[in-house]
Amino acid sequence: MTEHTEELPLLILRYQKEIWAWKQKEAQWIKDQNLLEGSKRIIDELSTKIIELTNDNKRLADQLATRIEQLRKAGF
Repeated sequence: MTEHTEELPLLILRYQKEIWAWKQKEAQWIKDQNLLEGSKRIIDELSTKIIELTNDNKRLADQLATRIEQLRKAGF
């Protein structure tokens, strides 16, 4: 019986350390998850912005081509 009562505090300490380690892993997982979600949001926003800018560039290029054609027809 004494063997078990002497082992019990060591066992409790070991489990407390394991629980602490798992809590640390969980905290890191939550940080990583938040970072991932934030990164995804930024990528989505940048992708949308790139599409908008690409469309704007095409529109402006078309306008420029139209203006150049009008100037050529006008003799410039």
